[in-house]
Amino acid sequence: MRTKSLLALGALLSFSGLAQAGEHVVAQKNKAFSASTLRIKAGDSVSFRNDDPFFHNIFSLSDAQTFDLGSFPQGQVRKVVFNKAGKVEIECAIHPEMRMVIEVMK
Repeated sequence: MRTKSLLALGALLSFSGLAQAGEHVVAQKNKAFSASTLRIKAGDSVSFRNDDPFFHNIFSLSDAQTFDLGSFPQGQVRKVVFNKAGKVEIECAIHPEMRMVIEVMK
């Protein structure tokens, strides 16, 4: 009986839109992002991982999502949750040639 209840709960969660949000990783290596464009769903998170031997400072001034992750060294990860649909332009304050776009879908 308990197994049937758990299966029913699992089915209900998967069909009710309460499925878990996606998690994405964008690496920073050789003064570049690992993707130039990333499409995600609202509610998903993106972890920015610094694989370079120097600091990066990832930020966005986009209307859909404004953030500044501050400077962080090699080996560290900073995570952002994207809750609003729209186009988010991402840059590095230290390396202006580093740019990417995250397209957040509903």
